[in-house]
Amino acid sequence: MTGGRARTAPPRSYAVDPDQWPEARIEGEPAAAVVQAIAHRLAAALRVRPELSLRALAAQSDVGRQTISDLLAGAGWPDVLTVCRLERALGLALWPGTNAPRCVHD
Repeated sequence: MTGGRARTAPPRSYAVDPDQWPEARIEGEPAAAVVQAIAHRLAAALRVRPELSLRALAAQSDVGRQTISDLLAGAGWPDVLTVCRLERALGLALWPGTNAPRCVHD
C-alpha cells in the first residue's frame, strides 16, 4: 500500500500538541503538514461562510459529512477525490501553495 504504515496514525498524531490542531507544529511526517494546511484552509472557509454547515457542504461536494469532520479534526488522510470535490464545492484552493482551485476544470 502506498504510504506504508504512515497512514495507521492520523495526521494530528504528528502534531507536537495534537489539541492545537490545525495550528500545532508538525514533526516527523511532511504529509501531515499538508493535511494540516488543507484542514486549516477548510476551517477558514467555513468560518467566513457561517451559513455553510458540514451537512450542507457534504451535500454540495458529494463528500461525506464524517469525512469532512475527520479532515477538520486531523483524524483521517483525505484522498485527491475528496480534496477536489471540496475545492469545487467551495470554489477555492485547499491544497497548500495554490491560490486557485485546481479541481474546477470541466
